Amino acid sequence: MTNRIQDLFKIEYPIVQAGMVWCSGWRLASAVSNAGGLGLIGAGSMDPETLRDHIQKCKAATQRPFGVNVPLLYPEIEKIIRVIVEERVKIVFTSAGNPATWTGILKGKGITVAHVISNTKFARKSVEAGVDAIVAEGFEAGGHNGREETTTLCLLPLVRDAVSLPLLAAGGIGTGRAMLASEALGADGVQIGTRFAASEESSAHANFKNRLVNLGEGETVLTLKQLTPVRLIKNRFYQKIEEAELQGSSLEDLKRLLGKGRARQGIFEGELEDGELEIGQAASFVKEIKPAQSILLEIWSEYQAAKKKLI
Repeated sequence: MTNRIQDLFKIEYPIVQAGMVWCSGWRLASAVSNAGGLGLIGAGSMDPETLRDHIQKCKAATQRPFGVNVPLLYPEIEKIIRVIVEERVKIVFTSAGNPATWTGILKGKGITVAHVISNTKFARKSVEAGVDAIVAEGFEAGGHNGREETTTLCLLPLVRDAVSLPLLAAGGIGTGRAMLASEALGADGVQIGTRFAASEESSAHANFKNRLVNLGEGETVLTLKQLTPVRLIKNRFYQKIEEAELQGSSLEDLKRLLGKGRARQGIFEGELEDGELEIGQAASFVKEIKPAQSILLEIWSEYQAAKKKLI
C-alpha cells in the first residue's frame, strides 16, 4: 500500500534526501534513489554546467526517479532552470523564494514541483502557484531557514490544516521515530538532510562528516537572522558573527564578514574553524558515517518497528 508521496514521485519509500549545498551531488542522489527513496541534486552550490554534469551522471547511475533542488535566491537562476528543462529533469524542489516565479514554467514542461516553506502563509501561496507538494520545514533544519523559528512539531499540523496537498516534513528528522511522529502530525513523508550529509556518498569533506558524528546536543545555532537565517555549527566563524551582531553591525558589515565561498570552505574543503558549517539539529543523532542505502533502510525499519508498538 502506497501513500500520496510515493505515488506522486513513483518511489518505494516516502523518504526524500534534501538537496544540500556541497553535500548533494549525483553520487548521493543516485544512491538514495537506487535505495528506493527520492534523491535530490543540490543546485545551490553549482554553476549551470556543473549542474548539467551532475544530472547526466545521475541519469547514468540510476534508472529510478531523482530530482533537483533549486534555491530561488541563488544567482544564475534562469540558466539553472534552462539546464533542468534541457536535461529533462522530471522533479524539482524549489526553496528560498517565491514559488509563483517558476512553478508555472516548470509545470508547463511536465515537471513535478514541490516547494519548501516555513509558515502557513507561504504554504497557501504555494498552492496558489500550482505546486504538486509542499515541504514544511521547521527551524531545527540546517542551512537556510525560516525567520519565524517555528519548530517542526508546531509547523506540521498548522500546514496540514491550511492546505490539502501532499506534505513532506523536514527539520530535525533523522530517525524512524521522528518519521512516525511526522506522520501523526499530518505528513505524507519526510525530507531528510543532515543524516544523509554524513553518508559515504555525500560530497562533503571528511573533516565535516567527522565533525558531524561527534557533534553534541546544542552545538548548532540559528544565526545571520538579519541577512538570511541559517543554522550553523558553533566555531570561530560563528563566534565572529555573534560578536558582530551583538555590537549592532550593519547589514553591509555582516555581508563583508560572511564574504564569498564560506560554505564551500567549511563543508566542501573541510575548514572547520573559519568555514560556514551548515547543519541541522538532527546531527546529534548521527554517530556513524554509513552508505546512503543503509541510512534509508535503517530509518524505514525503525519507522515500521515504532509504528507496530503503537498498534
